Amino acid sequence: MNENKELKLTVASSPHVNSPVNTRSLMMDVLIALIPALCFGVYFFGPRALVMTIVSVAGCEFFEWLYRKLLKKPQTMGDLSAAVTGVLLAFVCPVALPYWALLVGDFFAMFVVKQLFGGLGKNFLNPALAGRAFLMLSYPVYMTTWVKPGVSNWFGIAASVNDAVTAATPMNTMHGSTVAAATLPWLGDCGSTLKDLFIGNVGGCIGEVSALALIIGGVYLIWRGVIHVRIPACYIGTVAVITLIFSKGNPHFEWMLSQVLGGGLMLGAFFMATDYVTSPCTPKGEIIYGVGCGLLTIFIRYFGGYPEGVSYAILLMNVCTPIIEKFTHPDRFGVSKEELKAAKKAAKAAKKGGAEA
Repeated sequence: MNENKELKLTVASSPHVNSPVNTRSLMMDVLIALIPALCFGVYFFGPRALVMTIVSVAGCEFFEWLYRKLLKKPQTMGDLSAAVTGVLLAFVCPVALPYWALLVGDFFAMFVVKQLFGGLGKNFLNPALAGRAFLMLSYPVYMTTWVKPGVSNWFGIAASVNDAVTAATPMNTMHGSTVAAATLPWLGDCGSTLKDLFIGNVGGCIGEVSALALIIGGVYLIWRGVIHVRIPACYIGTVAVITLIFSKGNPHFEWMLSQVLGGGLMLGAFFMATDYVTSPCTPKGEIIYGVGCGLLTIFIRYFGGYPEGVSYAILLMNVCTPIIEKFTHPDRFGVSKEELKAAKKAAKAAKKGGAEA
């Protein structure tokens, strides 16, 4: 009898499913998938890349704790969602960014974008990308100071931006390419090859330079069932098809590969666009969402003032997610299309009759 009194009975509605998968385990898989990109970032940009990532994670965790402490809400630091935001925000920033500026981005991502809207599951924008957009608007010089990669030229942990050995990025070079251009875009100021773009030996943000590392992480997430292949496949596929057709006077296949491998496309497709909260959950919605991200990315790259369009493309599609889900939700189980159509017609007639009355 004493043993039975200690048992706790939880009453809940069906379905009653016991699963080891929870928010913490999903976020842990994402962190594991980001390790290859972090390793490549540290290899090419030096220990400052690792320090920046640690600072960003600590900042996001602190600001989440502070907000919930001030408002006397239950702490959610243990779910690792803030840690993922911290890593991703560091990954979409140049290694020369001052630490204080990175913490400003952490504050905006956690306080304004995530917690003010209710916390995890209620934000309508990706916090890391919103933080990057805020930093781009606030500190454009810092956010566009790119460090030349190379083990022999590591950027110091405590060095200032003025100490950085800067270099043009492939996206900057390709953005200046015109229809009349006769040379390949990576033969410009950045001096990069397709091999450099694939491995990551190019200027850019910490975690976006190595397509190889990001593909490894993306495959891991798909294998673990954390993300579906639809969004990244449609996103990358749309960019590949459009750039293959419209190559701006450059060799079609090489131009397409440089657009796919360069910039933040791989990071955005596998780790940003697939965010559970800000992306559709229906199969048709994921396809529309991925294609939309690809179209907007190319539109910004080709016609916008910025050489890169991944961040803004995903943020714009984040806003469109509710309406995408509204028009792509599946039919109710057990109801045929004819019955559903008849029910909608009857409801419309009833609403019209009530208005006339």
